[in-house]
Amino acid sequence: MAESRVKEEALQIIGLCQVLPRLVVFDLDYTLWPFYCECRSKREMPSLYPHAEGILYALKEKGIDMAIEIFSSWSHKTEHFQRIHRRTGVPFNSMLFFDDEDRNIESVSKTGVTSILVGNGLNIGALRQGLTKFSQNSA
Repeated sequence: MAESRVKEEALQIIGLCQVLPRLVVFDLDYTLWPFYCECRSKREMPSLYPHAEGILYALKEKGIDMAIEIFSSWSHKTEHFQRIHRRTGVPFNSMLFFDDEDRNIESVSKTGVTSILVGNGLNIGALRQGLTKFSQNSA
């Protein structure tokens, strides 16, 4: 699916939602791209999963703020979300989070963030699932 077609489909999905997150947060490795950053040469140009770029452009066009969450071995994802919350002022229940690891989904969900496990990277199905679950959690 070409980037513009993905963007158009994402815009349609977003347009159907009555309630939207104020902030969408993405893990990077195996969520937006198919590799671990630390395993790649700095000279290599990273490539996103096929649907990721179109989805990012659609969220931007709709005015939905985005952030990335970078996990480090010396801190926990929940600490990162506390920092994101302090810096943005966005309540946890107004955030949507995508990650490829179940343990991160479980821990971040406990803060009130709607969290979606992506199996093969961010795609249209994951976006639809995330926005649906966000709407249900906001009702």
